[in-house]
Amino acid sequence: MSTETVRVGASDEAVERRREQRGWYFYDWACSVYSTSVLTVFLGPYLTSVAESAADADGFVHPLGIPVRAGSFFAYSVSLSVILAVVVMPLVGSAADRSGRKKPLLAAAAYTGAAATTGMFFLDGDRYLLGGLLLIVANAAQSVAMMLYNAYLPQIAPPEERDAVSSRGWAFGYAAGSLVLVANLVLYSAHDGFGVSETTAVRICLAAAGLWWGAFTLVPLRRLRDRRSKAAGAAGAGAEAGATSAGLRQLVATVRDMRRHPLTLAFLLAYLIYNDGIQTVISQASVYGSEELGLGQSTLIGAVLLVQVLAVAGALTMGRLARAYGAKRTILGSLVAWTVTLGAGYFLPAGAPVWFFVLAAGIGLVLGGSQALSRSLFSHLVPPGKEAEYFSAYEMSDRGMSWLGPLLFGVTYQLTGSYRSAIISLVAFFVIGFALLARVPVRRAIEGAGNPVPERI
Repeated sequence: MSTETVRVGASDEAVERRREQRGWYFYDWACSVYSTSVLTVFLGPYLTSVAESAADADGFVHPLGIPVRAGSFFAYSVSLSVILAVVVMPLVGSAADRSGRKKPLLAAAAYTGAAATTGMFFLDGDRYLLGGLLLIVANAAQSVAMMLYNAYLPQIAPPEERDAVSSRGWAFGYAAGSLVLVANLVLYSAHDGFGVSETTAVRICLAAAGLWWGAFTLVPLRRLRDRRSKAAGAAGAGAEAGATSAGLRQLVATVRDMRRHPLTLAFLLAYLIYNDGIQTVISQASVYGSEELGLGQSTLIGAVLLVQVLAVAGALTMGRLARAYGAKRTILGSLVAWTVTLGAGYFLPAGAPVWFFVLAAGIGLVLGGSQALSRSLFSHLVPPGKEAEYFSAYEMSDRGMSWLGPLLFGVTYQLTGSYRSAIISLVAFFVIGFALLARVPVRRAIEGAGNPVPERI
């Protein structure tokens, strides 16, 4: 084979890789609207108001006969959705690796979540149980889909590109979230001019997020390609058909395999802790702003829009910092910033939107980067050929195991009746996560997984 032939082959491979990467970015573009418009802005306050309309004289609703303070129902629903995802994700991840077909599973999860989100248009009156059910389905499906999406990262980007590719994916997501939030703000603020009520405007915004999610998921489904793993090839043609039935056995094998990589597990533990705090802040911030600080929906939309805009710049900036100082140090710095920002949130005065916007700016600058760099760092710790299995464990830490934070938030509010006490309880996640991550020797962890060590990590 001539040198020219090798050069042309390498060039074609690079072109195909860039094409897949661009398609991969578009799943963040598709699904991040759910995270911003639904989970962060509208659904928390709206579902809380629906639950309050169904509450008894003491302020409690009674799903399945269990007394739940109406203000805690949303947080508990988030926790239940995550527990469901914990059960499903390892089975789907092991099936994806055994069959080598991530794309059909990604499509099934994405469209299940998009359909449930679109169905939120019918959430009105006192239908809080319908809202809780749709939230549980949509959030669990989002977790499963994100696990499969993340598992593509080691396959479409070589080690030296992963920080940049991961950061661009987050930037695409925050850009989409910003664009849709602008449209939401126009509709919500001028709902009378559009001839709809305030609650109808909220329901339209919720349903539109599901339609957006489903429509743009078509792009990654067209551009990403499945790769048969060595395990799938060795198992033969019957592996694909038996992938799901063998899921439980494969899950046990995955857990045993991860025990052979204790430093990868150490990183996952640290990430589980600090990301639990991040996910809870994202999902509960609008409830805190509306219920404790007395801020209107338009103010909350504007604040989250500011977060989205700054998160794009923050993700790209922290990607550059990682190239200069290493991903681990940059993540540790972001956890310090999270701790300071959250502590400041406890002292925010009620009815003061300016200070809420300042807090939102602080969150935006560290949000995208801390998540993007955590994803790219973990991709170096995954043994080759086990991407979906290991990313199912990662997704349990990302969106899957992030049930303790909402549960703590809900229980603290239920016991104290104070959202300030609930929000300050989350500081512990960032402090403990920092301490655990600081102890992980990432170079040794990468070598132990059998991957090349980047020059700066």
